[in-house]
Amino acid sequence: MAVELYSFKEIEKIKRACDVVVDVLQAVAKAVKPGISTYELDLIAREETKKRGAKPAFLNYKPPFSDERFPASLCVSVNEAVVHGLPKKEQVIKEGDIVSLDFGAYLDGYAGDSAITVAVGEVSREKRMLMEATSEALREAVKACVPGNWVSDIVDAIYKVAKKYGVYPLKNLGGHGIGRKVHEEPFVPNHPATLAQEKKDYKLRQGMVLAIEPMLSLGTEEIAHNGDRWTVITADGSPAAHYEYVVAITKQGPIVLTEYKHG
Repeated sequence: MAVELYSFKEIEKIKRACDVVVDVLQAVAKAVKPGISTYELDLIAREETKKRGAKPAFLNYKPPFSDERFPASLCVSVNEAVVHGLPKKEQVIKEGDIVSLDFGAYLDGYAGDSAITVAVGEVSREKRMLMEATSEALREAVKACVPGNWVSDIVDAIYKVAKKYGVYPLKNLGGHGIGRKVHEEPFVPNHPATLAQEKKDYKLRQGMVLAIEPMLSLGTEEIAHNGDRWTVITADGSPAAHYEYVVAITKQGPIVLTEYKHG
């Protein structure tokens, strides 16, 4: 499949979908407290999306790696869960957890996607450091999103930050192109070994829009599955963090389309 190149007008439409995603994620993040179930967080995401006249991108979505459709609108990945965490009524958030929230939406024919990791109350120093490392890896990866660079430059930026902190980028996971669909070419691996395995590098060009999403863990580069057919976990059970921005590649440099309002 070819890599889509988007006009500034189209990028503005992607930005509007991304604005919905940011608003929904911020509403869900506020609700992350001890005692709430991951299922309840999914219901909040659905309600907040509906209020904004958008549709959840993941609900009933059938990704290339699955024979089934995802039954929720929000991925909620707690502690050792890395990504695609399936919300469950019986999974209750506790003090000291770190919770990765990954959400996508469609608005007027264009998609937005983003992920954040939220600390629940007081978390361990190691978990806090992991969150900082993953957030910094994302910021450094964004800097590499300029025309003439390659996807491998983004992968290297993530890897360098992970090594600096002594944490691990997870293999066989990564970001992707985004625009009219939530997942488009190119694949943007999280780990250089996965890039080498893919045997595909892409030159970055003006008009490409990428979802960049570093996923790092405290103890391993390897992933496993927890048995619910969706939730990806670290192979050694160590905590993981996940942050994701949508970035437009322009002559003026990278434009982050999922800016969070702090405070």
